[in-house]
Amino acid sequence: MKLLCVTLACGAMATAQIVGDVIGVHDLSPSGSSPVKGNLPGSCLYCHAPHSGIGGITPLWNQKLSTQVYTAYSSSTDPSLGNTQPVAGTDSTLCLSCHDGTIGPGQTAVYGSVPMSSAMKPGDLLGTNLQGSHPTSMVLPLKDAPYLAASIVSQGKTADPTGAVQLIKGNVECTSCHNAHVQSIDMVSQNFLIRNGASGQLCLACHDPNRVVTNQMNPLAQWATGIHATASNTVASQSAAVAGNYHTVAQNACGSCHATHNAPGQTRLLRGANEQDCVACHSGSTNISPAAPNVFTEFSKVGHPFPSAYNPHDAGEAAVLNQNRHSTCVDCHDAHASNQVSTFPTPPAIRGSQNGIGGVSGSDGVTVLSPAVNQYENCLRCHGTSTGKAISAVYGYLPTRVVSAGDPLNLVPQFSLSASSSHNVMHDRSSPFSQPSLRSAMLNLDGATQGRAMGVRILCTDCHNSDDNREFGGSGPNGPHGSKWTHILERRYEISQAPSPGGIIVNLFPNPDLSAAGPYALCGKCHDLTQIMANTSFSTHSQHLKDGFSCSTCHTAHGTGSHSASISGERLVNFDARVVGPTGNAPITYSRAANSCTLTCHGISHPVATTSSTSTKSSRGVHK
Repeated sequence: MKLLCVTLACGAMATAQIVGDVIGVHDLSPSGSSPVKGNLPGSCLYCHAPHSGIGGITPLWNQKLSTQVYTAYSSSTDPSLGNTQPVAGTDSTLCLSCHDGTIGPGQTAVYGSVPMSSAMKPGDLLGTNLQGSHPTSMVLPLKDAPYLAASIVSQGKTADPTGAVQLIKGNVECTSCHNAHVQSIDMVSQNFLIRNGASGQLCLACHDPNRVVTNQMNPLAQWATGIHATASNTVASQSAAVAGNYHTVAQNACGSCHATHNAPGQTRLLRGANEQDCVACHSGSTNISPAAPNVFTEFSKVGHPFPSAYNPHDAGEAAVLNQNRHSTCVDCHDAHASNQVSTFPTPPAIRGSQNGIGGVSGSDGVTVLSPAVNQYENCLRCHGTSTGKAISAVYGYLPTRVVSAGDPLNLVPQFSLSASSSHNVMHDRSSPFSQPSLRSAMLNLDGATQGRAMGVRILCTDCHNSDDNREFGGSGPNGPHGSKWTHILERRYEISQAPSPGGIIVNLFPNPDLSAAGPYALCGKCHDLTQIMANTSFSTHSQHLKDGFSCSTCHTAHGTGSHSASISGERLVNFDARVVGPTGNAPITYSRAANSCTLTCHGISHPVATTSSTSTKSSRGVHK
């Protein structure tokens, strides 16, 4: 993609340019290398007049200037931007006199309209809507930001060690990055760059990933060690629409995801809007070699929903997504800091693929963490206190618990330390641990070989994960991108359903299949189902399973965020109120301490059981 033409900006630059002047496709003369040719013999005459150019404009400008009003680049995260129009005669307007496409090359002030053959390539035309191009002619004085080199505002110069990348009269102009008189300073990206742009060197002249500003987050932090800055994967296609102009992902660096001109995703100059920016490399394509994990295959299953035009992602949005629920790649991954997961840290620590991502504290569901330290903190952006959450049928049936803390989709109280019982995501499991069915190590997807050792914590992704994830023995990508099982669960987990509370359950699984293909596979990952069938924790566990009931009938999967006098909430027991009904006028009850429950399930009344050895106990109601 040929970029903007450039002009001399100062005497110091002029000296260097005269020494190595190789004008390339900007030579529009009959013998020049440009496909656009005119009949003026001198290559300089199309832009410059030797004695009298357009009045007041240096360096002796000859090409007519555009009178168009431009739509400037805008961003919710850059304080120096405004819909300012470039002042006539500034470097950028000289370039736009050809590259906005409203005035053709050869429309000179001195020689009149010069007949030209052919036309500029579409990629060389920026149009008058400049939202897809890096901003120039910003509001002065430039305003500081944690991702900018400190010298930009404090000293009025870039951090480029070569001195080639410069501010022009204190502003960013086309000539900050381009030298119109030398096409091939960068021999790979021959786009009149002011210096070699490989490995993001041009971008890093102004954007500093290492800068630390107190109480401000630098969105570029950890870039230097992130996968997109270091990956040696070769780029099979040199199309600028795929991943830049260089040969590897690391060499393309910023250009792998951003385009400096004619970006199709105008927000932050992405090559594709939000998750579409990631498709080129993470969809199993041959654009890079070796290929990256095919994440987008997972989305074709039951996956996290992509946003619509009505709920887009924005980099400046609040951490808690109130009334704007969406799920894009960048909600869970920071492309600047993300790294390939080669080792799995101890839960609940966030994985390397989520380095640098923001989150919300599990203590209150509100306090913003930049970045998140634990994996669940990122999940709580949507699955915590945020408003506007909705139940979607695509994820399958959702139980309604007899006792609820209010918002059934708010996981903060369900996993909190104050919960009567919960899976140990946000707090350590009790010690000594009294659950006899708990395995010493989780089982891999085959249901036989041991995976990660069972520690004091588990992750959200230990249950919500790709059904073929690599961490537990599959070949697919890790994480809750998508699964063939409902609720983006890693393994099969059947949920009992009935037409009405206490009614006949319509999806029983009698004579239980305890294998990795059976209805209890997810629970069997951590709990030894032979222990369940041996009734080591509940005297009639085996009978319930033989009859075909699912775990969800009696147990909540996350935690008991609230309890009552009738439901103690211990051992994750909190009945599904859409399946279990009361017995007569008596409320549904459960108490492990009293060793009793009262309810109606599958048309069978469960009377109160007693702890007396001489009493007749309910066949469905006694826990050890």
